[in-house]
Amino acid sequence: MQIFTYTDARNNLKTVLDRVIDDSDVAVITRKEGQHAVVMGQDYYNSIMETLYLMSSPSNAAHLAKSIAELRASKAIERELLDETED
Repeated sequence: MQIFTYTDARNNLKTVLDRVIDDSDVAVITRKEGQHAVVMGQDYYNSIMETLYLMSSPSNAAHLAKSIAELRASKAIERELLDETED
């Protein structure tokens, strides 16, 4: 996470945007008055939203947790992907 003052962010907006996109990171822009703001690239935002969606269902969250545990325990099975053009 990178932290910028409002003035620094305004004066270096291209650099701030390039950093959050290139590094898949977030930038916090601080203000003297009012709440601070967070800037992130769209790919990073989409990833967070997808994770929240997948974890919003308790049964799906449990299934994902089980799958992660199996992977970490080296119980994963590698399979070849099917070719979509095959019948």
